[in-house]
Amino acid sequence: MTRTSYNTEKSRLEKEMAKLQKKIQTLQAKERKPKIAEIVRSMRQYDISPEEIAAAFSRKSAGRSPSSAAPRKAGAATKRVIAPKYRHPETQATWTGRGKAPRWITDAEAAGTPRDTFLIAAESA
Repeated sequence: MTRTSYNTEKSRLEKEMAKLQKKIQTLQAKERKPKIAEIVRSMRQYDISPEEIAAAFSRKSAGRSPSSAAPRKAGAATKRVIAPKYRHPETQATWTGRGKAPRWITDAEAAGTPRDTFLIAAESA
């Protein structure tokens, strides 16, 4: 019998939770309408177009300072493009010098060729 009362109680709580979520949505909608009207009124007063708001919004969200932004996850850092540091003279394959060295570098070093001979700066000089 414990099983039935558990399922009944769970069902009751889920229904109550659904009602509360609906109330939250109604409250949010009620609070949002005057705020949106206030924003539109301000936009008209200062002759601001929706495109200007969209541009300002995308600029702000893209360049947020870490103190004002929500904490980021460790793996969510943006990736930067790193300029290649080494280039294979025959295949034109490149390597930034970060991470595990590619096979063409390790093979050349094993054959006695120093890594510096593949430097891109050395090629352009």
